[in-house]
Amino acid sequence: MMARYKLVVAAIVLALAQIGFLGWMIVGRAAILRDGKEVLLKVEPVDPRDLLRGDYVRLGYDISRIEVEKIANLPQGEAATAEGPIIVRLKKDADGFWRATSAWLGAATTPAPGDEVDLLGQVSSGWSLTPGSTISVDYGIERFYVPEGEGLAIEEEMRKRNSGAEPELRSFGIKVAVAEDGSGQIKALMDGDTMLFEEPLY
Repeated sequence: MMARYKLVVAAIVLALAQIGFLGWMIVGRAAILRDGKEVLLKVEPVDPRDLLRGDYVRLGYDISRIEVEKIANLPQGEAATAEGPIIVRLKKDADGFWRATSAWLGAATTPAPGDEVDLLGQVSSGWSLTPGSTISVDYGIERFYVPEGEGLAIEEEMRKRNSGAEPELRSFGIKVAVAEDGSGQIKALMDGDTMLFEEPLY
């Protein structure tokens, strides 16, 4: 009887721990969406021939590739990147999109001024650090989930704009909320000034 009671208590404690962990993740994401500094990133589709995969669109940004010259703390004597975090400092441009001004492998040496924001990304090992090279950065915002049946029209329109077929139309953009630690969460998919889809807090 006592063993059965202990088993029930252990199961309840485990269930509460799992619920607490999931709740912590959800609340953390919602806090970034609610309180994070908002930036608008220009969308550059990863592959214009194959954007839609299931119920999400794969996205790339002009900040997905960072010029080596923008990295302030290049490691001396190293020819390639090691796997790890990178901080990319963004500033709003005249067209409303935020673009990279500088970057640091690991952590930034100075806090971002009020008109700039630091976005945390990850770099894989093996990217060349020779002058003129670029490194690829993953920010964890490279997928945007869309309602079923909505993705094909977006895919086709992105394909047209990426090819320059509709130069008079503004590029698609992604609104991103950035937390104080640099973590980013997608807030909305924008078509010019029109919001197509917005992420709910919960």
